[in-house]
Amino acid sequence: MKGKTVEVTGWSATEVLRRVARREMSCAEVMATFLARIDAVNPAVNAIVSLRDAEDLMAEARAADAAEVRGALHGLPLAVKDLVATKGLRTTYGSAVFAEFVPAADDILAARMRAAGAIFIGKTNTPEWGQGSHSFNPVHGVTRNPYDLSRTAGGSSGGAAAALAARMLAVADGSDMMGSLRNPAAFCNVYGFRPTWGLVPGDAVGDTFLATLATEGPMARTIDDLALLLNVQAGENPRVPFGRSARFTPPQPADLRGKRIGWLGDWGGAYAMEPGILAQSEAALQVLEALGAVVEPLAPPFPAAQLWQAWTTLRAMLNAGAKRALYDDPAQRALTKPETLWEIEQGLTLSAQAVYDASVIRSRWYARAARLFDQFDALVLPSAQVWPFPAEWRWPQSINGVAMDSYHRWMEVVIPASLAGLPALALPAGFGAHSLPMGIQLIGRNGADAEVLAMGQAYHHATDWPAQAPKGL
Repeated sequence: MKGKTVEVTGWSATEVLRRVARREMSCAEVMATFLARIDAVNPAVNAIVSLRDAEDLMAEARAADAAEVRGALHGLPLAVKDLVATKGLRTTYGSAVFAEFVPAADDILAARMRAAGAIFIGKTNTPEWGQGSHSFNPVHGVTRNPYDLSRTAGGSSGGAAAALAARMLAVADGSDMMGSLRNPAAFCNVYGFRPTWGLVPGDAVGDTFLATLATEGPMARTIDDLALLLNVQAGENPRVPFGRSARFTPPQPADLRGKRIGWLGDWGGAYAMEPGILAQSEAALQVLEALGAVVEPLAPPFPAAQLWQAWTTLRAMLNAGAKRALYDDPAQRALTKPETLWEIEQGLTLSAQAVYDASVIRSRWYARAARLFDQFDALVLPSAQVWPFPAEWRWPQSINGVAMDSYHRWMEVVIPASLAGLPALALPAGFGAHSLPMGIQLIGRNGADAEVLAMGQAYHHATDWPAQAPKGL
C-alpha cells in the first residue's frame, strides 16, 4: 500500500481528476490515499495544520462519489492557506490571538475553491500574519523543508509549498505580497504563480483601493495544475475595484525561438546573494537559451534604493491600517510577533507626503517596466537571495557579510514584480549548495499571465524539476 500511496499522491491534480472522471479511482480512494500520505509524512514536515477528522473527510469523499460533478476540483483533497478564512474550519492566521477562531463564512478564494468541488481537509501553515518568509508561529510551530528537514520551507506559503513537495497535496493555494508564492516555491522545488494584480480578487473588507500589493494565486508541481487552479481562483469580484477577468486552460508550450529575456541578476550588485545562487539561476537561463530564447544581461533599470523606499513605506502604511486594532489592545499586542509590531509602528509615523512620494516612485517604476516590455518578452530574477536556511532561525541576519537591516530585507529581490503588480512565475532551477533547491522568477508584462504560463510550460517540459521528489519521506 505504501508504494501505491506514493505513486498516487505523486500524480498531478490534473491526472488525479482525470482518473476520477474516468471512474478509474473513486473520490474516496483518492481521499484515503492522501490521508495515508499525510499520516506518514506530515509529523516530520508540519505543513498541514488543523487537519480534520478522517472519518468526516471520508464521508465527504463518498458523498462526492454519489453526487453530480460540482466543478473543476470535484472531490480533490485541498488544504487552504491559514491566512484564508474557511467556514467551519479553524483559521488562526498563525496568531495566538486567533488560535481557536472558527470563521462563520468563507473568504472569496475559499468559496470559489469549495464551489469547484474541492474537499477542504485542513489548512497549510504560514508565518504569523504572513510576515516574513519562514513559516513558523506560536500556534502550529515551524514547517520544515521536505528536501532537508533541518531547513526552512520559506513563506508565507511555506506550508503549501512543503505539502506539494512532500506529495501531501496535488495542488495548493498561496498568497504573495513580498514573494510568498515565489520564495517558498524556490525553496521547495515547486511552481508558484503570482498573477497580474486584480486577476484573483480579494474580499470587500477594509481598504480595497490602496491595498494593491498582495494577491492570491496557485502553487503546483506542473504548469497544467497552476492553470487549473488559477482558472478557479480568477475572475472579477464586483464588490472590489480594479478587477480583471480571464479564462485559463492547460497552456501549450510557447515557442521560445527568438524570445528576448532580460536577465537582471543581482540588480547591479544591489541585492546581496549567497554564493551559487546566480550561477544556479544562469544554469536555468541556459535551458531557455537551448529552447531558442535570447538571454541578454540587463543593467539595473531603476534605482534599487528608491524601490525599497516605496516598498517599505507602502507596506508599513497598509500594515498599520489593517492591524492597528492588534496594536491598540494591550492584551493582543502582547501576543503579536515583534516583526508585525515593527511594521505597525513604522506605519504610524508616516506622513501623507511620505505615502504620496512612495506612490509616485511606484508609478514611475511601473512606467519604466512597461517600456522594458517593449524590448523584452520576459524579465528574470532569482526567486531568493539565500538558500533554505536553518529552521531555528527567525530570519537571515546577513548575506555574505552584508547585514540585513530589517526582518525582510533579505527578500528584496521579489519587490520589483510586486510593486508593479506584474505576473511572476517561480520556476524551479534545480539543486545547488548542499543539494538544496533554488528557483528563478519569470516576469511578464501586465496582463500577460497566459503568455508567462506558456513560457513556463516550455521550461517545464525541458526540465520537470519537481519530479525529483524528496528522498527519505
